[in-house]
Amino acid sequence: MIEEGMSIKGSITLLLAKPTGDVEVVHKDNIIVNGGFDFVADAIGNSASRPGVMGWIAMGTGTTAAAATQTALVTEIKRNAATYAHTAGTKVFTFTASYPAGDATGALTEAGVFNAASVGIMFDRVVFPVVNKGVDDSLTAVFTFTMS
Repeated sequence: MIEEGMSIKGSITLLLAKPTGDVEVVHKDNIIVNGGFDFVADAIGNSASRPGVMGWIAMGTGTTAAAATQTALVTEIKRNAATYAHTAGTKVFTFTASYPAGDATGALTEAGVFNAASVGIMFDRVVFPVVNKGVDDSLTAVFTFTMS
């Protein structure tokens, strides 16, 4: 008997660029929340009401541990449009969003991918060590998802 399964593993890489040219890199694995798995099922099979595509990354300052039952960030401060990328024939896809100087400043500690500019379905959530984004800093957030 052949057994097959599918899993999705995600991670975030944050690139914080300082005006001095220094770049701080933070990498952390994340969890796919229950709503994210429901999203996948509905995107594949629910022809009556498919959900809108994932396309936003939200940043926040909440420190509550990530849990499968969560539907939003704990303390969202900014949500920006993300660019989706996938190479056909691979099992990896990414979402990337930029936060220029003056945008999403503060002690960032959480992030997630969503399917709407506000509210919407949260696909995943991650809590990471504090990234202090100053008003002159720019930040790039890259969520990488690997299917197996």
